[in-house]
Amino acid sequence: MRVLHVSPHPDDELVGAPAALLALRDAGHTITNLALSLGRPDDHARRRAEVVEACRRARFDLVITDPPIAMSANDDRELAEERVRAQLTEALDGSDAPDLVVGPSPHDVHHAHELVGRAIRDVLAERDDAPAWWMWAIWGDLPFPTTVTTFDDARATEIAEDLSAHEGEMARADHRVHVDARGRLTAITAAEKVFGFGAPALGADRAEVVTEVARRDGEWVLGPPRALDAAAPLSRPTSRVVTAWLQSPSARELGGGPYD
Repeated sequence: MRVLHVSPHPDDELVGAPAALLALRDAGHTITNLALSLGRPDDHARRRAEVVEACRRARFDLVITDPPIAMSANDDRELAEERVRAQLTEALDGSDAPDLVVGPSPHDVHHAHELVGRAIRDVLAERDDAPAWWMWAIWGDLPFPTTVTTFDDARATEIAEDLSAHEGEMARADHRVHVDARGRLTAITAAEKVFGFGAPALGADRAEVVTEVARRDGEWVLGPPRALDAAAPLSRPTSRVVTAWLQSPSARELGGGPYD
């Protein structure tokens, strides 16, 4: 299976849903990380080198948008979203079109994550043969998680070592701590958020969740609640329609606030 991971920033490939991506890789699927931006212009050379090394360590294929898409706080966000849509359309129309797209939720609080999530949503909604979409959340939360990936100390160490390639970013904000802490917290909360309140505990030290959606009859529908089977990761969609949620403005769009 071909998996396209869509990264608003270098390092998102190892912060958003790293345990799921590495499990898919180990099951023999091809993971391509599409790095849309390289941060601020003064950081481009450093961040390019870091994402190249991170993907080498993670054994992900890598495509860097050329020129990188400017999506920092003061950049033209409408133009950025238009360029993201064009990049995704090109990827989906190519000879190696993905069977699965993984990327941010359009409700993930960070402006760049949200514009990328909207672009994924809109490009996939236009296609009759749209692949499944797995959403992750870094700054926000997923109200409808469907798929849980449990992982152990060895995987956590691997994620941290791969993420350490983003040396400059880890010095600024150490997301290795973030990913580990989120994994430990999610191991406690995921069973009930995915399978229903009162569900048995996962019995794992760490876990990660994504929300799977697919297009059916012009609507967005959820995938079923399940533990990830990396050998057969795609599922038969449910009848649970979440179009209204996916199409709704995010809290950021509704309220603006200090993030801008």
